[in-house]
Amino acid sequence: MLNLPEIVSQAEIDEFFHTISFNVKRLRKQRGLSQLEVALSIGQKSVGFYAHTENYRHGKHFNLVHIFKLSRLFEVELSEFFKPIPQDEINKSKL
Repeated sequence: MLNLPEIVSQAEIDEFFHTISFNVKRLRKQRGLSQLEVALSIGQKSVGFYAHTENYRHGKHFNLVHIFKLSRLFEVELSEFFKPIPQDEINKSKL
C-alpha cells in the first residue's frame, strides 16, 4: 500500500469550489441573467442542478467545461472565476 501525503484537505477543496461558485453567481447577477438562462446556455437541462452548482450545495460543482462555457458566455478570462471572495462577502455569509 502506498503511503501518499495529503496534498490538500477537504476544507481547502470546499473553499476552492465555493470561490468558483461565488464568482459565477456574481458574474451572472452583474449581467442580469437568470439561473435558467445560464443553465440552458451551458447545456444544462435542469435549473435545479445549476442552482446547486452555483451555490455549491450537495457537493455539486462546476467542471472545467462548464467554466470554459461560462467564460465565453460572460465574456471574461478564466481567471475571473478564481478571484478571492471579498472579506465583506465572507462576513455577510457568517451572519
